[in-house]
Amino acid sequence: MKSHPTTFLGPPDEYCDLNKARAVVVPFAYEGNVSYGLGAAQGPQAVLEASQQVEFYDDILDAEPFRVGIGTPEMPAIPADPTEMIALLAQITDGLLTKGQFPIVIGGDHSITTGYVQSIAKHHPAFGVIQLDAHADLREAYEDNPLSHASVMARIREITPHTLQIGIRSMAVEEARRVKEENLSFCTMRQWRRGAFDLKAGLAALPEKVFITLDVDVFDWSVIASTGTPEPGGFYWDETLDLLQTIFACKEVVGCDVVELAYRPSDPNSPFAVAKLIYKMIGFKFAHCLTPL
Repeated sequence: MKSHPTTFLGPPDEYCDLNKARAVVVPFAYEGNVSYGLGAAQGPQAVLEASQQVEFYDDILDAEPFRVGIGTPEMPAIPADPTEMIALLAQITDGLLTKGQFPIVIGGDHSITTGYVQSIAKHHPAFGVIQLDAHADLREAYEDNPLSHASVMARIREITPHTLQIGIRSMAVEEARRVKEENLSFCTMRQWRRGAFDLKAGLAALPEKVFITLDVDVFDWSVIASTGTPEPGGFYWDETLDLLQTIFACKEVVGCDVVELAYRPSDPNSPFAVAKLIYKMIGFKFAHCLTPL
């Protein structure tokens, strides 16, 4: 596996060696299962380029997380067929997990997550998936496509029954029925804002090991505006960091992805926010082994 010419953050060479890095940022530019706006295929490269402007020092952790080593593999040639695409990402992430590395995948549309979760299941017999998203993504199929980004959580729940969905503020009636009939662990944005969801209990109900899938449309437009299926009224930056830090502190996060950034030349802010978010997540993952200043 070769390194990408634009390494995440652009740290000194000794800290981006793919063979030694503890964290690996995997760009995966697939956009074959979207239902509205385009641009997700250009998202990963935009994030890598924006990451060059992210400071190494993290003010929350009082440390420089890049020192754990952050590798960036070359962008793979991604098949157009969604089944083959999912198999490819499963293969890539499985290889990294086998080496004991922590992959952070940059999408691409949300349908890619199924492949990563398949590889997680090979390594961890019991694990949960925490979805931060504006949409429930629980349709059995959307526009006759069971691998649509609108069906990703339905596919994930075929792999693990342990899920927690946070930030939801858009769903179809069949998804709302499913949430009630299956008694899913589920927090709408309205519930979150009103303090009507017990996060501690929600996390306690999950297995110790969890995977985080973060669709950037979970954010308010003031944080990230460029996404294919925008919804008003999402999370703000600081409260998202507080939520993520809590998850990483309470659970063993075994993998994560950040998906659905839609590249738009007129909006340099959104890819920068995603790049900084990914760096924060790496810091939270390895906080225990960082040396404060």
